[in-house]
Amino acid sequence: QVQLVESGGGLVQAGGSLRLSCAASGRTFSRNNMGWFRQAPGKEREFVGTISWSGGATYYADSVKGRFTISRDNAKNTVYLQMNGLKPEDTAVYFCAASSFQYPALVPSEYDYWGQGTQVTVSS
Repeated sequence: QVQLVESGGGLVQAGGSLRLSCAASGRTFSRNNMGWFRQAPGKEREFVGTISWSGGATYYADSVKGRFTISRDNAKNTVYLQMNGLKPEDTAVYFCAASSFQYPALVPSEYDYWGQGTQVTVSS
């Protein structure tokens, strides 16, 4: 069992930066691949990026590649999403999730545990 709690969301101007954190509880965190998804009002949940259990590999959606970076600290049971160059279209609720599927897991159905989400709003 893994419990996930996101933090770090907020309101930022276009071009700004935010860093989201996802704190995990549970002994299996270091063996889980982790992912970030987002969901804007009226839209489906969208894949943002994923990181392997070791932190040695990352994969991003084209829409965020070059602007967002995922990292993890297994000693702290935490995964991060650094978001730079934010755009109004990045506005959404951001979720972290844990997956036992083979890396890279790209769709929500491949994730076993989810956080409650944190709101990110980018103003123009």
